[in-house]
Amino acid sequence: MAGSADFDLYRPSEEHDMLRDAIRSLAEAKIAPYAAVVDEESRFPQEALEALVAGDLHAIHVPEEYGGAGADALATVIVIEEVARVCASSSLIPAVNKLGSLPVILSGSEDLKKKYMAPLAKGDAMFSYALSEPDAGSDAAGMKTKAVRDGDHYVLNGVKRWITNAGVSEYYTVMAVTDPTKRSKGISAFVVEKSDEGVSFGAPEKKLGIKGSPTREVYLDNVRIPADRMIGEEGTGFATAMKTLDHTRITIAAQALGIAQGALDYAKGYVQERKQFGKPIGDFQGIQFMLADMAMKIEAARALTYQAAAKSERVAAGGGEGDLTFQGAAAKCFASDVAMEVTTDAVQLLGGYGYTRDYPVERMMRDAKITQIYEGTNQVQRVVMARNLP
Repeated sequence: MAGSADFDLYRPSEEHDMLRDAIRSLAEAKIAPYAAVVDEESRFPQEALEALVAGDLHAIHVPEEYGGAGADALATVIVIEEVARVCASSSLIPAVNKLGSLPVILSGSEDLKKKYMAPLAKGDAMFSYALSEPDAGSDAAGMKTKAVRDGDHYVLNGVKRWITNAGVSEYYTVMAVTDPTKRSKGISAFVVEKSDEGVSFGAPEKKLGIKGSPTREVYLDNVRIPADRMIGEEGTGFATAMKTLDHTRITIAAQALGIAQGALDYAKGYVQERKQFGKPIGDFQGIQFMLADMAMKIEAARALTYQAAAKSERVAAGGGEGDLTFQGAAAKCFASDVAMEVTTDAVQLLGGYGYTRDYPVERMMRDAKITQIYEGTNQVQRVVMARNLP
């Protein structure tokens, strides 16, 4: 398993290439066959979870000292990219496991890391991230969920919305207000367990895409948890949340990259088989130019994403934050815009067939849209980039 930060900014090491071969084989054999039915039935991709856990690829970012594979950021990107190439919903298993658990890795106590990373590494539990609320999306600092100290415990009350894999995950990183007078500096982070009394979930959202990944509200009704489940010091939760997103926006770039690559791969095969005017439509220059543009933009997105992953790994190793905030936002924004454009073009290349559910590109087009929205809309990404110009 890849575990070193010593790789070129753009070119993965031989070990990363071997990982890609392994995850691609697994994805095509164990995940791709269920992608269409998972989307059609809007059901969790249990087959993908089982395959990823069996291959120790469901949460490869967990450090070795906590029972994980200790994979670097680029290895995680490659896993997510290759799974998303066949099923975007399934790629949210490794992506959200990292998103949900990274606050604990970045800021949690040693006891907290040992308690929650081991089950995650084993595949006994999944981890979700609960930041957004009904009235606090892009303005996350405006959240209303509260955590009140009561002796050796905190009592949490509030509603979290748009929580990926809610109801399936066992653990949740929850941001809550501990001092309402301090806005973002009055927000703290906690680990909440699905089994905690007072935790419940809303009905799954009826979504355009990523239908196999449940998105639900999380209700916190007088949820009483031990004080030692706070992640970091009181009032540092929002800072931890933002540091987490610097790293994990790159995983959304990877997901977008995989979706786009899957669409291009399918379209390339189709235009060689589909004949009009006596020859394959892939022989026509207009079609060739479309494919060339799609491939060019995907390669540009891949370079930006891998460079951001390399930066993420250096920062995680203590190399300073530098321009990670800019690079993470840029990778996510660019790759997701490319994914939307490439999947739309793939539908166009298939013509009427592309518009039907008998072919996978319409699903890829629907799945691509969310990558422009979650973990910060692309409008917000541009604000972030403008504030952090290198």
